[in-house]
Amino acid sequence: MKSNKKSHSNPIIVGAIASTILMTTAPLAQAEESIINALSSGKASYSARLRYENVDQENLSEEANAYTARLTAAYKTGTYYGFGLFGEVESVHSLFSNNYAHPSQAKGAKYPVIADPNETELNQGYLFYTGLEDTSVKLGRQALTYRGAPFHRHIGTVAWRQNWQTLDAFSISNQSLSDTTINYAYVWNVNRIFGEDAPEPLDNFDSDSHLFNIQYSGFKTAKIEAYAYLYDFENADAFSTNTYGLRLSGAKPISDATKVIYTAEYATQSDAADNPNSIDADYILAELGTKISFNGPINMLLVKASYELQEGNGGADRFVTILGTNHAYQGWADKFLVTPGDGVEDIYLTAVTTAYGIKFVAAYHDFSSDNNSYDYGTEFDVMATKKVGKNYTVGLKYADYNADNNALNIGPTAVDTTKLWAFVSAKF
Repeated sequence: MKSNKKSHSNPIIVGAIASTILMTTAPLAQAEESIINALSSGKASYSARLRYENVDQENLSEEANAYTARLTAAYKTGTYYGFGLFGEVESVHSLFSNNYAHPSQAKGAKYPVIADPNETELNQGYLFYTGLEDTSVKLGRQALTYRGAPFHRHIGTVAWRQNWQTLDAFSISNQSLSDTTINYAYVWNVNRIFGEDAPEPLDNFDSDSHLFNIQYSGFKTAKIEAYAYLYDFENADAFSTNTYGLRLSGAKPISDATKVIYTAEYATQSDAADNPNSIDADYILAELGTKISFNGPINMLLVKASYELQEGNGGADRFVTILGTNHAYQGWADKFLVTPGDGVEDIYLTAVTTAYGIKFVAAYHDFSSDNNSYDYGTEFDVMATKKVGKNYTVGLKYADYNADNNALNIGPTAVDTTKLWAFVSAKF
């Protein structure tokens, strides 16, 4: 199980004591409200994902090949005076072979890294309360996001990896105001994707962070989101930052079958008090496209052009989304999971269609630096997935990153990389 290294009082313990007092001092409930009935009337869920992953990097002598399985089992109880429990166990294991590098294992320098550990852990475990109208409260380890997948740019679960990122947190979400959702979370630990056996701080971030997110959907063609993410990581001060942002997204119908889609987002990031570096960097995202519906075996086509900028002024002064699901952005080859010191400018095209029950996604990226304006490279990505019955999904995914050869392009961004995945998943 992932560890919690905070030295101050654990909010899980405090919350558990408080809820116990409330429940033990409450009057005797009727049978349908009994604790036993609440525990036994819950819902169990299960999932499995089997995946093959191949990584080929031109600077390493060997290719990485990983056959991994992710299994989860979860249970959500009924409620007793508004209180309930949710728990989820996650088990990730390598199958058949193990010829890839990972921060928690010594495989030498000849293999590329595949960031899936071998471990079984409590992925989620929290107390929830539903006794307040239009309000959801959670206390404990939870998968916390504020946007639907795959748009987890700032806060996400990194769900593409087999070991998910979860947060030990107190979170509250309120929808009392019309068309408005107000979210707040206090995070005291970040359980990262590398697992508890990885060296610190890859294993987790010891946190004293506050997350604020407000969303308004009252306009017919626009959704507005404002956020403030105030990170304080006690064992990773270089990522302690204050980020403030605003996002506008939506769709405008221009016919019965066609609509224009758009996104505009801006954020600014500065160093928090304990960060030894001076940070003053901005983030910009602009997207424009169209979505067309058809009758027939091809029933949808979405095409959009995007521009994304994470400013970088050299060294540590760059815009970083360290808690985001960054695999979904700037190419699936994962060359920009942590923003380079010179920042990154990504101009890309995306096409999505469904045909004969198969979903196809293709994207082309052109990467360059913000500082000094040199080329990193280009990348082509393609994925095909198909649902089989109600519970199963099969898929293939491929990424091909071609690095530009120039004197300023050094490090991971200067390495040609291809990645291939084949997977099958099930949810019950």
